[in-house]
Amino acid sequence: MIALAGLFLAAFAAATLMPTQSEAVLVALILSANHPVWLLMAVATCGNVLGSAVNWAMGRFLIRFADRRWFPSSKAQLDNAASWYARWGHWSLLASWVPVIGDPLTLVAGGLRERFWRFVLIVTFAKGGRYLVLASVTMAVT
Repeated sequence: MIALAGLFLAAFAAATLMPTQSEAVLVALILSANHPVWLLMAVATCGNVLGSAVNWAMGRFLIRFADRRWFPSSKAQLDNAASWYARWGHWSLLASWVPVIGDPLTLVAGGLRERFWRFVLIVTFAKGGRYLVLASVTMAVT
């Protein structure tokens, strides 16, 4: 149970703006063969999607402070993000699993008021798909 909780926390943290990785934890747990792979993937996916949902909520909340001096993005950067998101729309969330760009993308989606149900659906598909590929490669190599 502790291993599953650790995996959940690692996946959650990896989906936030903290620079952490959950893939190593998942691979180590798959290799230990102490838990069913489907359970490990489900726990990792749930943690990662929940972390992304926190990003979405932060984006939704923090956008109201965009005109403040301390806000980390300029008006030009926000306009650029909005135009990029308008071009690619919710389908850009398929890249939410990509390191470096995926986490800020989920934050922008919240700020630009992406519908939460669609956000969760697409992000779950993207992040679950990444863990499925990782698990498949890990099992094929061993």
